[in-house]
Amino acid sequence: MSGVFERFSPFIRDFIYRSGWNELHPIQVEAAKVIFDTDHDLLLTSSTASGKTEAALFPIISLLYDKPPASFGALYIAPLKSLINDQFSRIDELLDMTGMPVYHWHGDVSVSHKTKALEEPSGLLQITPESLESMLMNRSNDVIRLFSDLRFVVIDEIHTLISTDRGNQILCLLARLERLIGHSPRRIGLSATLGDTLPAAEWLKGGRQVEVAIPSPGDPKLRWRLGLEHFYIQNENADQTPAEKKASEAAYAFDAGYEYIYDCAKPKKTLIFSNSREETEYITSTLRQIARLRGDPDIFNIHHGNLSAAIREEAEAKLKDEEMQNVTCATVTLELGIDIGRLERIIQQESPNSVSSFLQRLGRSGRRGDPPEMMMIFREEDPLPNTPLPQLIPWSLLKAIAIIQLYIEERFIEPPSRRKLPFSLLFQQTLSVLASSGELTPKALASRLLTLPPFEEVSKEQYKELLVSMVRGDFLEMTEEKGLIVGIKGEKLINSFKFYAVFKDSEDFTVRHEADEIGTITTPPPVGDRFALAGRVWEVEELDVRRRLIFVKQVEGKMEISWPGDYGEVHTRILERMKQVLAEGTVYPYLKPNAVHRLQAARALAANTGMLENSVVCLGGYTWCAFPWLGTRAFRAFRRFLAQNAGEFGIHSLEFEGCYYLSFKMEKGNGRLLKQRLAEKASFGIDPFRLVGGSEAPVFEKYDPNVPASLLREAYALDKLNTAELELRLEQIAREDT
Repeated sequence: MSGVFERFSPFIRDFIYRSGWNELHPIQVEAAKVIFDTDHDLLLTSSTASGKTEAALFPIISLLYDKPPASFGALYIAPLKSLINDQFSRIDELLDMTGMPVYHWHGDVSVSHKTKALEEPSGLLQITPESLESMLMNRSNDVIRLFSDLRFVVIDEIHTLISTDRGNQILCLLARLERLIGHSPRRIGLSATLGDTLPAAEWLKGGRQVEVAIPSPGDPKLRWRLGLEHFYIQNENADQTPAEKKASEAAYAFDAGYEYIYDCAKPKKTLIFSNSREETEYITSTLRQIARLRGDPDIFNIHHGNLSAAIREEAEAKLKDEEMQNVTCATVTLELGIDIGRLERIIQQESPNSVSSFLQRLGRSGRRGDPPEMMMIFREEDPLPNTPLPQLIPWSLLKAIAIIQLYIEERFIEPPSRRKLPFSLLFQQTLSVLASSGELTPKALASRLLTLPPFEEVSKEQYKELLVSMVRGDFLEMTEEKGLIVGIKGEKLINSFKFYAVFKDSEDFTVRHEADEIGTITTPPPVGDRFALAGRVWEVEELDVRRRLIFVKQVEGKMEISWPGDYGEVHTRILERMKQVLAEGTVYPYLKPNAVHRLQAARALAANTGMLENSVVCLGGYTWCAFPWLGTRAFRAFRRFLAQNAGEFGIHSLEFEGCYYLSFKMEKGNGRLLKQRLAEKASFGIDPFRLVGGSEAPVFEKYDPNVPASLLREAYALDKLNTAELELRLEQIAREDT
């Protein structure tokens, strides 16, 4: 092992020997050199299971052990309670008998553990952003004692935080903490999937004038076992042959796609990812139903954010159990870095939305020397003869191929974006700062808030408009001395534990079966009705609306359920590569036979209809379709640009599907003329603010309903639309006919 090894504390060296490590990973060596020998911040980005957490914590713990801090010495911030719980148990084992404590702090941690942490602040504190917010608000007088000698801040999974209010909340909290303790601890960011590391490094710095070291993880070797297969829902034959070769009802009680998933998952320790909680519930119920019909044991577990902690923890424990054969169906909740042991296979239903998500999910398998293994399964309705052109394209299959090829060919990963006008967070932080500090003048309040890193592009005029609105809405109150304090409605907000979270939460109903909590649902069915949750079906026996409780009994069967939600954005590079997938003749080696046939049919259709050479295609009669090949934000701008100028362009009845295509009616004119007029109009520049209607109030984030509509429109224009990409694409489209 390298010379770095000798600088670790003796108990860490013993731990490494006991774990059977023959050598440190390169990223661990480089990280230790930065932490031991410099005062720089550090950004660690490398593949899942490369030892990033140990790379950061081994040298930090060694330094704290050699020179014990007078308060908490290191702060570890993670976005998930499960991630904190997992790391806590591992670090607690490492520090056993050393005298250095490690504490974890979130909503599920016992009061006695938190009390001990407050009484004896030392060592390492692991915490969620929400709990840190609560601590700064409610223990402001105790912050200096708790953090006066804080030396390191470790932020895990930063790729999930950079573009979100939750990530910006962390930057606000750290800046507020540093002002209170009078110094700036070193920051270390951990991430498994980052493309361009410079924006991430800038985010980590948070406006501080420090240097961020970014050790190179090296060019990752692509050792994957990857397969993509496609099925039509109505065809019960596994090989998708014509209907005369009927499969027996016993073998294919559902559709062939679900049977294929079952057969892929059952022999291996498998994690099945879906893109929504609804899909996760349905696939779990379906696999259990197949197991019953085949006489197989039920080895299926489920994991998503609306399930009780007990059910999630049971699924995690079974995944970690080396001796237990099981299959777990999950959403993004198991995409992040919790240690779930040695998984043999990942199954992905449909395509993920990003290269980053694909890599995270693939990296959940193949640990301890084995290559990662993933099967993607695609299911779609068998189209009717009169199905319109855009609905004949297998968009999800194309997206998956594009994602895979972008990483193979270019190592492309979506760059993080930065939110310029996070007014929802500004509303929340205004109440938080006033709650912790007491009365402040508007000028003093603006000085504290607008100097926090996420709000550097918010003008004083915009903040004044927000403050006036908060006073009028009774969230703030102006005193006789012209100071601002928390108002009546503001007090109601901050007195709820839900205030600390800046992500949206719904007023869910808790589902209980006898003494067990099952999870939560958004809309309660009436007594006697049934719904799905935790991969099972429940019948409502009693409904307590006031206490938001639903008492149920378990019944047989399978049902669907839905939650409100946003399924993420797609980058323009993915759409561009999807077009190339249709245009090129490559037979990708990871495609299974049905997927090859489906792609060949789509390529023939695209070639015969001219949709690759012409971005505006007539579907027959007055119906037209535009294929702009733009990502979510630019497509959103395109849709608004068309709607705003529909009268001038002579079009109406606009309809769209995701960011793949937009159809409309056009009685007069032709595609060539429309493309020229689009480009001509765009040549004068497309003002994003003019694309947002004067009566709109675009609500996306948790506290947006309390923000003036005029500010929401400005934030939407800057943060949700990409007119620069649209202008460039319309110019390219106009040249298709030259």
